[in-house]
Formats: sequence, C-alpha cells, structure tokens
Amino acid sequence: MGESILGLKRTHRCGELDASHVGQKVTVMGWAHKRRDLGGVIFVDMRDRTGILQVVFNNEISGEIFGKAEAIRSEYVLAVVGEVVRRSPETVNSKIPTGEIEVIANELRILSSSETPPVYIEEDTDVNETLRLKHRYLDLRRPDMQRNLILRHKVAKIARDYYDENGFLEIETPMLTKSTPEGARDYLVPSRVHPGKFFALPQSPQLFKQLLMVSGFDRYIQIVKCFRDEDLRADRQPEFTQIDLEMSFVNVEDVLQINEGFIKKVFDEALGVKLETPFLRMTYQEAMDRFGSDKPDIRFGLELINISDMVENCGFKVFSDAVKNGGSVRAINAKGCGRIFSRREIDSLVEFVKIYKAKGMAWIVVEENELKSAITKFFSEDEVKAILERVKAEPGDLICFIADKNEVVYDSLGQLRLEIARRTNLIDEKEFKFLWVTEFPLLEYDEEEKRWVAKHHPFTSPMDEDLQYLDTDPGKVRAKAYDIVLNGTEIGGGSIRIHDQFLQSKMFSLIGINEEQAADRFGFLLEAFKYGTPPHGGLAFGLDRLVMIMAGKSSIRDVIAFPKVQNASDLMSNAPDIVEDKQIKELHIKLSNQ
Repeated sequence: MGESILGLKRTHRCGELDASHVGQKVTVMGWAHKRRDLGGVIFVDMRDRTGILQVVFNNEISGEIFGKAEAIRSEYVLAVVGEVVRRSPETVNSKIPTGEIEVIANELRILSSSETPPVYIEEDTDVNETLRLKHRYLDLRRPDMQRNLILRHKVAKIARDYYDENGFLEIETPMLTKSTPEGARDYLVPSRVHPGKFFALPQSPQLFKQLLMVSGFDRYIQIVKCFRDEDLRADRQPEFTQIDLEMSFVNVEDVLQINEGFIKKVFDEALGVKLETPFLRMTYQEAMDRFGSDKPDIRFGLELINISDMVENCGFKVFSDAVKNGGSVRAINAKGCGRIFSRREIDSLVEFVKIYKAKGMAWIVVEENELKSAITKFFSEDEVKAILERVKAEPGDLICFIADKNEVVYDSLGQLRLEIARRTNLIDEKEFKFLWVTEFPLLEYDEEEKRWVAKHHPFTSPMDEDLQYLDTDPGKVRAKAYDIVLNGTEIGGGSIRIHDQFLQSKMFSLIGINEEQAADRFGFLLEAFKYGTPPHGGLAFGLDRLVMIMAGKSSIRDVIAFPKVQNASDLMSNAPDIVEDKQIKELHIKLSNQ
C-alpha cells in the first residue's frame, strides 16, 4: 500500500480487517487512540480514517517490544506488525466493525510521539468550537469529522460520474475575473502589473458558463470555489463550493429532470436512501401563501390560512386596516397547542414574531365550551364562527394571527410555524423532503435604492407569457427560475437564461443599468450574444449545504475541512493578516490607516 517506512510497508488500514483475515500476518499504521495497561498485557486501540483496531502487546509473546509499548501515549503514531486472531466470545466488541478480532503484536515502531492534545479526539465532542477550529488538524482526526469529509468526497465523485454519463464536460473557468458589482460584494485582488486595477474572485462562474454555451459546449459541469464578501451565517462562508452546470437547447423541465436524477443517485449511493421522483413542484406564490417561505420545510403541516376576505370590514381595526392598506391577515392552527402551551409560552410566541417585524400576534385558544382570547370581543358571533371554520379549529387548538404588510405576514408566520414545530417535535429529523419551487418573480423593488433589482440575477429569462408586462408592470413578471429545497434549506437554484441580446439589454435597463454601464460590466457577454447564442439554462447546487444535510449537521463548518468563522477569519492560520510594506507598495496601494 505504499513505500516502506523504517523497513515496514503497510498491508491494511485499521478498519479493513475482519474475521476473514484471522491467521494472517499484517502491518498496520495509525494513531494510538487509547491505551490500557493490565500489567502483563497492554491493549492499544489504533485508529486511522477507516476505523479502530485493537492491538495487543503481551509480555510473554511480544518480548522486547513490550517495553516500547509501555511508552505509548494517546496520539502517538505507530507501525505494528502482528497476527490477526479472533477475540474470545466474552471480549467481542459489537460496536465496531473490527470488534471480532485483534492483532497480537510482534513488531512495533513508534513513528512519532505526541504532546497531550488540546482537544479530545473522540466522536461528537462538545469541546468549544473556537478551540476546535484553532487546532483544526486535530479536530479533523475525530471519526465523525472524517466521515463528513469522506461523505463530501463521495458526493463530489458521484456528481462527476453522473454528469459525465449524461454528456457533461468538466471545464474550469477563471478564478481571477472582472468585478461586476451587482449583488453581494466582490473579493478584490489588486494587480501588480496593472497599477490601480483589480481582479475579482468569482461569486459564481455564471458569465463564463453562458459563454461556454455560446462556444458550443452544450453540457458543462464544474465543482468550483466561489467567493462572496458578505455577512456569515451557519450555512454561509466567504468561500464555498458549487456543483455548477449549464445545458443548451433545454427548457425548465429538462433541467429539473436531469438534476433530480443526480439527487436520486447521490442519496442512493452515498446514504443508501431511496428517493421517489419526480419531486413535488410548487410555484413561488403557492409556497409563500401556504408556508410563508420560498424555501418551505414540508416535513410537517401548520400551513398558513388567509382570512383577509373575512375581516376586511370587521370591527377589529388591526385586521381591517391591514387589508385596506394592501396587506393581509393570515393564521396558523397549531393543533393541540391550546392544551399544552401555557400563557407564558403563548406570550413568548408573541415576542418571537416581533423579531420578524410583526407588531404583535393575536391568538385564540379553543376550549370545549369557550374561547380564550382578547380579540373575540371585536367580532360578531357569526364572524368568529366563520373564522374558526376556515381554520378548521377544534377544542385544544391554538390559532395564531398576524395582520400586516404581506412580506411581514409571510416572514413572521413562516418562522412561527417552524418555531412551533420545533417546540412540539413535529419534525422527523430522519426524513428527506425535496421540493422544486418555480416561477419566481423576475424582479423585486428595492425601497432603499428606489429601483427594480433582479430576484436571482440579471441573466434570468422572463416567462414568455409575461413578456407583455415588462414595460407596464415589471413586478408582475415571473421568471423561468427554480430552486431545489431540502427540509427547508435551499440546496440549489438556477434558471433558463436570456439568450437574446435585445431582451438582455432590456433587462439591464429595467434594473437601472444603462447601455454604457452594461457595456463596461458585461460587454464581452453582449458581444458574444451577437454571434449565435443557443437557448440555455442551468443550475448550481451548494455542495457544502447538500453534504451538511446529508451528514445530519446544522453548520456547513462541519463539512468543510478548513472553514472560516463568523467574521470571515481563519483561527488556525490567522488569516487574514497584515503583510509587509514592500508587498503593499508593489501593488500600488496606500492603506487609509497609514
């Protein structure tokens, strides 16, 4: 399995040995995980990335190496030669794959000693994450972390194999590109040979993969690093990895089908999970109306119920004014929660929705013979009865209402349904529920900048039947855009692109990019479009997010070998860091603090 080390050559990895190897002489190498000294016998659990193997040093059998074995401590690196034997029935360890056997050592090399590690090398440690990231090379020795990265490797390999089998070519696109400031901030790289000019690290390979379609490479894939200088969350990093692809001569259905095939294959081969396809499809508007989110978790119900039409002219001004001002009133029926939630818990939900800009939350607890609520006095008996029928209320239910602008209602109720599901254990953590969300708005209005901006990016094609609204009612235009959602997390998204140079120019003008600006930022793309551009579309999966969910983790830091922390720094290498003045001068840069 490699060149010899001090005259020894590894024959097997630790986790590869089992009862079929009994009687064989083997050479294994790895780390001392644990050591137990029972006087005349020393047991050492040796560990590598494949698993743990028990090695036995017996004073009577091992001879002179027994003394060496007494020096072994945790995380020493060892090479051991010995014979594989069966364990006695009473010492079999059924918790590990190698638990039926052990290796009786007759040769030992201590390849490297170790100080006491500052982090425990054990499964699912609760050690402070800052300490883990500071010593990431030790944290990555832990079996659960190694499994995460092995799973990531498998997902990437399956992706390459699957898309290759379906006619895709892996083509690399540049890391040093032109800054096109539309969306998140670019990471800029100063040019030494072009004073005052900068490259940008790519936020995605979007323009280049479209140019590859113009070039005739009708199916492209790349597993690629992307960079965005934005505030971080648990599922975001300044550098992240995409499974990025593009296809020519396709419609929305073609893109969805090919990528459903990949997801089905990767879950089967990497996790042994059989998925049913096609996945559920839902328009953006339906997702917002039913779940208050464009990335809904559909593993449970608690759907939003619109009662705006029933309360537009009611006596409760909070409700009626919301509707008359163009907003809405929507409710969630938390089945059975009227019995299990105390008044204090209900009040905590009122405070919870305020995080999402709701001014408050009205509620009704339905009991056998009465209603507990501060708002029923504002309604007639018939109005209350009609509302309860609309929300299918039964004794024991808690009905929660939000009245406000639509975006506030969607956001606060969408988050509330998740919070109630968490508190009542409605979510099956072992379930995988996929959903395609389609027909996103092409544009959204930015109140701060007082202009329309692209919902996804400015290369997304409008739906054909909505082209008529581009000039008269841009907010009504839907896009040929789609996201794939897994358990309430967006794991990928894409669109059919604009391939007509005139429509592309029109799109730029709608979002406030004039001809001169378009030529400056995207001139090479617009020039390419003059020479015969095929209809095309694509998608990018967030590899980090996908593997995170497959591994059952809550942070992408757990599936990235060397991640950054919340402030975009690397605790291990201390990056970013200051550089020498000479380097700054070579780049023709003057720092504001100098």
